[in-house]
Amino acid sequence: MVHAAQGGAPYQVEIEAGGHAILADEPPANGGGGKGPDPFELVLSGLAACTLITLRMYAERKQWAGFSISGRFRHRREGGQHLIDRELEVTGVPDAAGMERLGDIVEKTPVTLALKAGFAISTRLNHGAAART
Repeated sequence: MVHAAQGGAPYQVEIEAGGHAILADEPPANGGGGKGPDPFELVLSGLAACTLITLRMYAERKQWAGFSISGRFRHRREGGQHLIDRELEVTGVPDAAGMERLGDIVEKTPVTLALKAGFAISTRLNHGAAART
C-alpha cells in the first residue's frame, strides 16, 4: 500500500511506501521544484530495484563470487509509445552461459512482466470532508 498527499509546493507529492517517505516532484522545466524524482523516474526506480534484486538473488544461488551489477534505466516516448531502455553492467559471471541465463531472467523479473503486460487500474473518487461547504 502506498499513501500519497499533496506536498508543500504545487507539484510536490509526499509519498509513504512501506513506512518509507519519498518526495516526488516535477522538474523545473515542467513547473516543479525538482525536489524529488518525477513520476516516470519512480516507475523506473521500481523496475531498477526489481531487476538488480532478482539478478543478485540468482547470482547468490549460483554462488558466483565477485558478482556485481549496476544499471541505467531511461524512459522515452516514440510515436506515442512509452519505451524503457535498460542497460546493465555485470561482473563476476563465470561464463557466456551464465550471461545468457541472466539475459533470460532479466526479461522475467516480476516488475518487467507486469510492465510488459500492462495494468488494469480501478479508480474511485471520494468527496473529501475538507472540500465540502
